[in-house]
Amino acid sequence: MATEKKPDIVQVRGQIDAIDNQIVSLLKERIGCAREIGKLKNESNRPKWDPLRERQIYERLVEMNDGVFPETALRSIFNEIITSCRLSQKKIAVAYLGPEATFTHLAGVKYFGHSASFKPMESIDDVFSDVEKKRTQYGIVPVENSIEGSVFNTLDSFMKYKIKICGEVLLEISHNLVCQSGNIEDIQTVASHAQPLAQCREWLRKNMPSVPTLPVFSTGAAAQMAASNSSIGAIASSLAIKTYDLQVVVKGIEDYRGNTTRFLVIGEHSPTASGADRTSLLLGLMDRPGALNEVLTILSEEDINLAKIESRPIKGKQWKYLFFLDMMGHIEDEKIRRGCDRLKEICSYFEWLGSYPCYESSATDA
Repeated sequence: MATEKKPDIVQVRGQIDAIDNQIVSLLKERIGCAREIGKLKNESNRPKWDPLRERQIYERLVEMNDGVFPETALRSIFNEIITSCRLSQKKIAVAYLGPEATFTHLAGVKYFGHSASFKPMESIDDVFSDVEKKRTQYGIVPVENSIEGSVFNTLDSFMKYKIKICGEVLLEISHNLVCQSGNIEDIQTVASHAQPLAQCREWLRKNMPSVPTLPVFSTGAAAQMAASNSSIGAIASSLAIKTYDLQVVVKGIEDYRGNTTRFLVIGEHSPTASGADRTSLLLGLMDRPGALNEVLTILSEEDINLAKIESRPIKGKQWKYLFFLDMMGHIEDEKIRRGCDRLKEICSYFEWLGSYPCYESSATDA
């Protein structure tokens, strides 16, 4: 009986080529369907982004995959496909804290994919201003870090500009010490944003105790400085290494593993409910005892899960504060709507900042 001949490497590669050809053909077909949907949405004046639909797509694909293809990679691949198809309906521009290769830039690419047009800004305040004036459709800004806490510039900007939160993305932060030569002996100054410097404080103290640090307005700016000055080292992202042609001195110099930053996507409108959402509010309290307790009591009575509360001083009003609240649920949910109506009655100031898909449950997980 003749033994069955095993396929050789050339044959298997031929199969892979054929599969790749099918994938490209299907991608072309998919983007054509997406453009047709864009036209139909324009005719009926429907929003371009349907977060519930996208979440359902991901849930179906993950179930269909049955664990064969790595789930994280599957989500990442389809995030790029879905985002590219959505952007084919309408090209978007995204403002971010620049220059290129900041962690905010990385978060923007993770959320919007590579098909969006990214516009670097000099400050978080400039990102808000650009979006409010409709020079760009969206902005992306850091709001809190798992180690260093809230980014106060972002919270303060919500008090100044009238925009809505459209989404969120979490980015695990790994800090690299980089310079032109890749030799630690050449570094006479370490530059970075204040938060990365703080997040690497112990490593710098132990390994470079006599080298001064220089806070600058972004990690991208630090990388630019290192690219133009051989005596400057930068704490920067992995994207900065490629962007500015720098050499890695030491990878992963953060003091704590699991360092994660939460970023918010801002724009003109919040999306419709996805089924797993977060709602953000900005509240001013009445000047009376127990005012904050009244707010918390309402949330408890309405069975609303409070995810975050943070106070910030009101500029020009001594000892006056506004409170930022994150609640689990969408403004379209009955209990969230009812709770917000009750809060309006007891608060001196009430602003709905937006309802948007939770990153932990969103289709953009990658």
